[in-house]
Parts: sequence; C-alpha cells; structure tokens
Amino acid sequence: MMVSSMERELNAGSASPPADDSSSHPRGRRSGLRKFTALGLALLAVVLGGGTFVFFLGMVGYGSGSDASDAMSQLVSRGRLLVTVTEDGNLESASNVEVRCQVAGGGTIIWIIPDGSMVEAGQELVRLDQSAIEDQLNTQKITYEKAVETKIQADEDFAAASIAVKEYDLGTYLKDLQSAESQIKIAMENLRSAENTLSHTERMFRKGFVTALQLDADKFSVERAKLDLDAAQIAKKVLQDFTRQKTLRALQATRDAAEARTRSEQAALNLEKAKLDRLQNQLKFSVIKAPQRGMVIYANEMSGRRGLFGSQSSTIEEGAVVRERQTLIRLPDLSKMQVKVTVHESKVDLIRPGMPARIRVQDRQWVGKVISVANQPEPSSFFAASIKEYATTVSIEGDTTGLKPGMTAEVEILVSDLHNVLTAPVSAVVEKDGKFFAWVKDKSGPHRRPLLLGQTNDKLIQITDGLKENDEVILNPRAVVAEAQEGSPVSVDNDKADRFGKAASAAAGSTDAKAAPADTKAGAAPDATRRAEPGARPRGDAKSEDPRKSGEARRRGGRNRPVLNFTQLDKNKDGKITPDELPEQMRGFFDRLDANHDGSISKEELDDARKKMEARRRPQGESRPEGQGPPQE
Repeated sequence: MMVSSMERELNAGSASPPADDSSSHPRGRRSGLRKFTALGLALLAVVLGGGTFVFFLGMVGYGSGSDASDAMSQLVSRGRLLVTVTEDGNLESASNVEVRCQVAGGGTIIWIIPDGSMVEAGQELVRLDQSAIEDQLNTQKITYEKAVETKIQADEDFAAASIAVKEYDLGTYLKDLQSAESQIKIAMENLRSAENTLSHTERMFRKGFVTALQLDADKFSVERAKLDLDAAQIAKKVLQDFTRQKTLRALQATRDAAEARTRSEQAALNLEKAKLDRLQNQLKFSVIKAPQRGMVIYANEMSGRRGLFGSQSSTIEEGAVVRERQTLIRLPDLSKMQVKVTVHESKVDLIRPGMPARIRVQDRQWVGKVISVANQPEPSSFFAASIKEYATTVSIEGDTTGLKPGMTAEVEILVSDLHNVLTAPVSAVVEKDGKFFAWVKDKSGPHRRPLLLGQTNDKLIQITDGLKENDEVILNPRAVVAEAQEGSPVSVDNDKADRFGKAASAAAGSTDAKAAPADTKAGAAPDATRRAEPGARPRGDAKSEDPRKSGEARRRGGRNRPVLNFTQLDKNKDGKITPDELPEQMRGFFDRLDANHDGSISKEELDDARKKMEARRRPQGESRPEGQGPPQE
C-alpha cells in the first residue's frame, strides 16, 4: 500500500501514451509487442525503484517508524572476508617522455602537430616563433666579430711586448755594456798616455828644455784622463745595477699588461661566442622534434582537480604563449601503463606498496600491485577543501594494448584475506559515544550487544567479540529501535572519566545521594536517581508511558519515530551529503533530492524535500504540528 501510494506521488502526470492502431498488421503487432514489453519493464523498474525510494524516504524521516519485530535482519555467519579498498582512477603511462619549451623567455606556438597523432623519433612536433631569436642572433654576430678583432689586437700587443723584453735583455743591454767597457778601456789608455807624457815633460823641465806652463798642461791632462776613467767605470756600474733592471721591469710590465689584456679579451670573446651559440641553439629549440616514437598528448593541465573553481592553465594550441621549461607534449610509452587513484584519508593507512590489486577498464581486467602511496594529500578545490585524498599508483601487468592515458579505471586493492571469521553486515552496527553496538532480535524483542570490531570491506565487518554465529541482528537499527537513535543514551555508566580523563572527575562536581530530590523515597536503590536504561520503564513510576502507546505514536508519525537525519547521513561532517555518503541502495535517488544539481544535498534541500513529501501525503485540509512526520498508511 505504501509503495503504490508513493509511486502515485512520485510519478504523477507521467501517463503512458495510447497504443497505436497499427498493431493489427504483423509488423504493427511486433511493434506493439515491443512497446508492451518495454512498458512492462519500465513499470517494473518504477515499482522496484519506488519501493527502494520509499525505503530511503523512511530512512531519512519521510516515512513512519516500524516495530523491531518487522525490521529487516540477517544472521551472523562465519566465513571468509576479503578486505578491499575500491577507488576510481585514471590511466597513465609508467614511462612518460615530456617535451618542454627550451626557448629562453618562452615563445609563441606557430604550429603544433594534432593531439593524438602517432609520431616517430625525429619527427617535428612544435614550431615556435623565430623572428625575435633571429634578430638577436644577427646582433650577436656583429658583437662577436668585434670581440674577435679586439682579441687579435691584444694578442699582437702581447707578442710585441714579449719581444721587447728579449730585445733589451739579449741585445740592447749587451750593446750598452760593451760600449761602457770600451769607454773604460779608452779612458785607461788615455790616462796611461797622459802619465807618460807628464813623466817626459818633468825630465825635460829639470833640464830646462820645457817651460813650467807646458808642465802644468801635462799634469792637467793626467787629471782629466783619471776623471774620464772614473766616469766610464761609473757609467758601466749604473748600466749593470740600475738601467738594466729599470728597463727590464718596464718592458716586462708592458708585456704582462698585454698578456692580461689578452686573457681579458679572450674571456670576452668566449662570452660573446657562448651567447652566439646559445642563440643558435634557441633557433634550433624553436623547432621541437620527437625524441622517441609515441602518441602525442597535449600537456593541458587543470589547476584544480575538482569543483567549480578548477581552472585550466595556458592551453596548448597554435597561437598560445608558452613559458620556458613548460611541458608542451607528453609521449607516453603505451606498453607500460599504470593507474593513478586517489584514496580517502580514512583508508590510506590500510594501503602499503606491494599489495595486490585488480584493475578494471570497461570490460577488461588486469592484475597489478601498489607501487607507491603519497605522503601528502592531493590539492583540492574550494568546495572540497575538507576532503583529503592521497595519490596512489598501481601498476598493470600483462598486455595493455588498446589502453590510452586518461581512461577511467576501477582499482580494487586487496588489504587482507581473512578466513573463518565471524562477520555481520555493516548496516547492523551503530556507533555511540565512541563504542559500537548491535541489536539482536529474538522472541522477546531486540537486545543491545556491545561489540569489538575488526576489519571491514564496507559491506561486512569482522566481529571479534559481542556476537556469536547465527545471531539474528537487526539491519539499520536506528530506524526501528528507539535505543539506537542518535541522542539516546547507551549505558547507565557513561562515566565522564572514560570520555574526558580522570582529571575530569576531580575538576567537575558530581551529584551524590545527598543532593537527590526531596521526593526520593528512602527505600530507593542507590542508582535510582541515575538515568534509566533506554527503552526501560522507571521502576515504581505508575505514570510511565505505555510502550504500546509510544509505538503507536511512532507509527502515527510522532516526534519519537526513528529517523536517519541529516547529521547521520553527513558522515564526514562537512555540511553536505554526497553520493558516496549514502548507502548503496539509496544512491539512485540522489538526483531527486539534489534540487540545485550541485552534486551534493544540503540540509535545506533535505528539509524542503521532506516538507514537500509530507504535503503530498497529508489529506486535504489536515494540519500537523511542526516537526511531526507524515501519518502511517
């Protein structure tokens, strides 16, 4: 009854078109049969989908609660548990050759080979604008030739200076030295001759043959010859001790300066030559050729991985301006492929390099293993800032013919293979106050069991303590068991020391028996003032609500009906519900609740959808207090 009425509400106005009269013809009958079959399948899908949607509406608070005796349940069993992590990723080559722009300062793409082309080694890929480089190259050639001229002149000056040093030391100095020595010999000979003449004149003067004036003249000649000899000897000494050293130093300084200038001009020439070679290489770099055989893939990156604000960097196309060292094209090796997936932070600690994996691309499957797991999360957009995902690389073993980079791949990583373990459905486990519980159904009703959990694969979870084989556990107990609802206490001994530490007991005051209300009877048990166990009737309270009456109130859509509210569905507490946060059987109705189609359900969208559904289900003219759910059909 509930399914059919919900289908009438959800599919109002979607009447089927009338049948075609051409069905009387054989071809028309076949066409009519096909239409009838398609219509039947469509109705079946609507009925099944509607039933699931009604179940989902009941989960989020549209439908009314139900008794635990009518709740879906499943037996706890023992068997094998494969713990896996499944994520979607993109194919990429394990060996990518990146073709970058090597032109200094970047350039403008004049021509580029079409994306996806298969190229051979040495084939032209990109041609950049060469005009600016050619102008710089011509200017640099002029500068280089001038540097060559200056270097040649410096070399000649150095050679001349070197020769001048040798010329003086081995030529001019020896000639000057020889001249000085000859002057000394001449002066010595002149002195000896003057002394002989003076001796003869003195003998002649004593005999009276010469005058005294002639004697004085001969004496002066001897003195002058001595002075000439001393001057010649001093000139030789000056030449040897001073003139030679001074002249050599001056000539050597000129030679050394010429040599230094030669080195300087050589360095300048090398610099200009390097600039010339660099510009010539830049001219070569403006024409980019393939370093190996492969498929051309433009390196068009996205600055944000997801979200509305994910903007694309400069597009690789003709006319685009690219910067130096920017990757323009990738040439992947298609014989070596791998998958890059992003793993949520809640699961990344489970994954280790070397774990086996199964890769599925369309209708083909491969095996592989985890190669690496990033230690930093991937960058995210503004809307997904709270989602942390880590890049994980998985290799693909076997023949990868037909695979192309960018294809979507589903990767299932085997974390653990547990044998003969006790398992229960994940939907049967409830977390409250940091502890986990399940509700076991028997003839007397549901009973809460505290659990110790092991590993899980998102469908089944390992039970290490708290349940035994063949126990019948209630699925989604929050929807049918009041004790399991959010906000309900789970233990009478919810000691604050367990939650806040032992210091909390001393820091915060506690109420003892002396602070009990005045109407507490003296004969009451010591724990009578403590909060009662959920679902249990307080002892001695004659005005307690009848459980049957409260159950009826829940069936009528009262405030106590079990619901799975927005907070419970928002698992990562980011203020929105995404498809991966919904149970698998509920994801097909995501688009109906996502009113603005932004890829997530806000609390306002959930409340609006609930109000619209209640308005459809409410009889004409009936009003309902705020906060109450729709009536039970």
